[in-house]
Amino acid sequence: MILFLAAVAAAAATPCPDVVTPEALVCRALAAQKAGDDAGAAQGFEEAAKASIDKDPKTARLYAAAGNLWIAAGQPGKAAFDLDKALALPGLEAEQRGEALLDRARAAEAQNDLKTARARTSEAAATISGDPFLWYFSAGLAIREGDATTAKLAVGRALALAPSDPTILFEAGHVADFTGDDEGARRYWAQAAAGDPNGPAGKAAAKAIEMLGVTPTVKIESPSPK
Repeated sequence: MILFLAAVAAAAATPCPDVVTPEALVCRALAAQKAGDDAGAAQGFEEAAKASIDKDPKTARLYAAAGNLWIAAGQPGKAAFDLDKALALPGLEAEQRGEALLDRARAAEAQNDLKTARARTSEAAATISGDPFLWYFSAGLAIREGDATTAKLAVGRALALAPSDPTILFEAGHVADFTGDDEGARRYWAQAAAGDPNGPAGKAAAKAIEMLGVTPTVKIESPSPK
């Protein structure tokens, strides 16, 4: 989630004004997000953006927030629309723009538009190369593209940034399995299982070890909204 939303998060702790203003719509969006209603939150941020002036930098950030939450809600088409709006408006700078580009790549991948997903991932790398999830996503995308070289390079970058993250270790095992390195796959999956025995990555890794020799089905997971 775009960081500026933290400045208005307190609004969701009290009843939101029953008016149609960007501030009230953001308040209701935050309340929906707190309640676990990703689609409702995305709709609220989108409506807040539409009620705002395009030249206001906050408008782009509202559209980006909506796009991020549409992805969480499993609606990549709506995410792509709002993220394209965000990227076309002034207001997203440096890391904020990079994170929006990565979200746009995630939306494209979910729509099986791998060409757009790769293009936006490459653009995002210009400003958020220190984000391990960028490289984790790039590795998973490369597997879908059938590009072993890119998959290995990307997961290597992810591991360098977050060597003990179970989700990244699980993906490293997937890349090793994809490239025919059974020993490497077993090693990475064992580390993931040991580091997260009761979590989704650890359980998936343990299952993958049992099924070694059969490529596990792996979904490119989304991080929790920031």
